[in-house]
Amino acid sequence: MSQRLAFSPSEVLLLGPGPSPLSPAVRAAMSAPLLGHLDVEFLELMDRVQADLRVLFATKNRFTLPISGTGSAGMEAMLTNLVEPGDRIVIGIHGVFGGRMAELARRLDAEVVEVHAEFGEAVAPEAMAEAIAAGDTRLVAIVHAETSTGVMQPLPEIVAAAKRAGALMLLDCVTSLGGAEVDLDALGIDAAFSGTQKCLSVTPGLAPLSLSEAALRKAADREHPIRSWYLDANLLAAYWNGDRVYHHTAPVAMIYALAAGLDEALGEGHRPRFDRHRRAAQALYRGLEALGLSCLVDPELRTPMLSSVLVPDGIDEVAVRRDLRQRYQIEIGGGLGSLQGRVWRIGLMGHGARLTSVLRVIGALGGTLSELGYGCDTSAALVAAAGRE
Repeated sequence: MSQRLAFSPSEVLLLGPGPSPLSPAVRAAMSAPLLGHLDVEFLELMDRVQADLRVLFATKNRFTLPISGTGSAGMEAMLTNLVEPGDRIVIGIHGVFGGRMAELARRLDAEVVEVHAEFGEAVAPEAMAEAIAAGDTRLVAIVHAETSTGVMQPLPEIVAAAKRAGALMLLDCVTSLGGAEVDLDALGIDAAFSGTQKCLSVTPGLAPLSLSEAALRKAADREHPIRSWYLDANLLAAYWNGDRVYHHTAPVAMIYALAAGLDEALGEGHRPRFDRHRRAAQALYRGLEALGLSCLVDPELRTPMLSSVLVPDGIDEVAVRRDLRQRYQIEIGGGLGSLQGRVWRIGLMGHGARLTSVLRVIGALGGTLSELGYGCDTSAALVAAAGRE
């Protein structure tokens, strides 16, 4: 019998739209001894993770927990629990992921009203308010930080319009949680979902969720049964809270990793962590400008954790990404939807939101672009990126 070689992945600096780099503490947590998913020690860790997520979400919601699945599973859990056939749902769409929510809501036989913005722009609050008020709206949903564009959506006016209509407010926090302020209770958000692989710098595969009491009542007092057993909030609550009723085998090692990631996030502190993401983004903008590159999104709407960079005319964006990966061991992302081929997406998330990451990607971009005939001064760009840190 021939001997099989163990898989040994390359050390790649992950500066795309996710996943993000892992810290040594998160890596170590995943190699800890495995416990059973109903073991008393593991149940205690579940309680701790829930408490820490409440701090990160800035909420007192008792239903605040990570489900087994990626951010897309979080989206499906929220809509599956909160949407019934015939419900009028207003969804703001300013990128690919808002469109996904609309598609799923239609599969749930909802009456879906879409309010659109151009990719790279935010949804107009007045357009959302008008759509919300035009009928018996039961749920309003929007993406906070749109991963496909790098737009940070202003929220207060939209939430206020939802409250006036008596509708629940759902927020996609997949990219923003842990990298920017997500204050659910102060804003009045009823339901939110995220993912662990972005600003929390944990492996993909868990989706932190939070539901208000009003949202829990909607999930419990439905005319039609929830279409998913696995994502039923009522069943999940029975496992995560109080009675510990067996529901599924939780991914134990991933919960270890999330606990370690939350330890780091809360240990650093909200404001210092958000400021670190902002400083890293500002350094990136300076370096890009010095290379002669522009961002898709206007400065006042940019997310600090993800930037969409316009590809210069005549440059093969796929070739650039391939060279960065093969020669420099750096991953950045390409465009999605209408932005495919038009932008690179550079992520500075969680453990990766540091000046060292910025300098490495600016240096690599400059080197690759120069070889492709795009005139730029890489040394000047590195100086500019580092200049005011």
